[in-house]
Amino acid sequence: MNIYENNHLNIKAWAEEDRPREKLLLKGKSALTDAELLGILIGSGIQNMTAVELGKVILQSVGNDLNQLARLNVKDLSKFKGIGEAKAITIVSALEMGRRRKNAEIPERTRITCSRDAYEVLKPHLLDLPHEEFWILLLNRANQVMKCERISSGGVSGTVADPKMIFKTALENLSSAIILSHNHPSGNLTPSEADKNLTKRLREAGTYLEIPVLDHVIFTDNGYLSFADEGLL
Repeated sequence: MNIYENNHLNIKAWAEEDRPREKLLLKGKSALTDAELLGILIGSGIQNMTAVELGKVILQSVGNDLNQLARLNVKDLSKFKGIGEAKAITIVSALEMGRRRKNAEIPERTRITCSRDAYEVLKPHLLDLPHEEFWILLLNRANQVMKCERISSGGVSGTVADPKMIFKTALENLSSAIILSHNHPSGNLTPSEADKNLTKRLREAGTYLEIPVLDHVIFTDNGYLSFADEGLL
C-alpha cells in the first residue's frame, strides 16, 4: 500500500479541538503530538493526506526519533512528497532553534530583597527620562523579576496609572506579586497625595486578587523613595 494513499478527513472537517492550531490555542502546546507540531510547521498537506499525516510519515522514516529528525537537511526533507524547499527550510529552522535553546544558558533572574534592588532594575527604563512614566515589576513566588512592564507614559508633571491595566498585566503574566514605580523628572522625592491614594487603592485591589503590592518606588536619577521603607504602604 502506498503510504501516500489514505482515506481521511480534511483537517477543516475535524472537531475544532482536534485541529493542531486550534488544539494548541485551546489546550496549550504540550497537548500536541510530535506529528501535530510538525504538521503546523508543514502548514498544508497533499492530496489524500493532511499535514499531520505527512508529519507522521516523516517521523516514521526516522523511527519517531526527534534527534534523528534534527539531522535531516533540506535536501533530505525535500525527498518527501509535499515537502518543497520552503517547507523543508521551515522544519530545519525550527529544529535548529530547539537545539540552540537546549544549549543556551538560562539567564538568572534578579531577586528583589530590598528597595535598592528594585531601583537598580528600574534604572535602564527610567534613568534620564524628561517625562513621567509608570512601570511595574512582575515577580514570581521567589520575588524574582519575571518582567518589567510600562503601564503609561505622560507629561512632565504626571502620568495616568489605570488599576485595571496594572492588574490585567499582572494576571496575564501569572505574577505572584508586583512592585509599582513611577519617576519624578524634577528630582522631587516627596510623594503627592495622588501617589498615596493610588498606592492605597492598588494595595487593596492586590489583596483581593492575591497579587500583593510589595512596594511603590518613586524614581529619580539621583535616588529614590520607597513607600515600604517609609511605612507608607
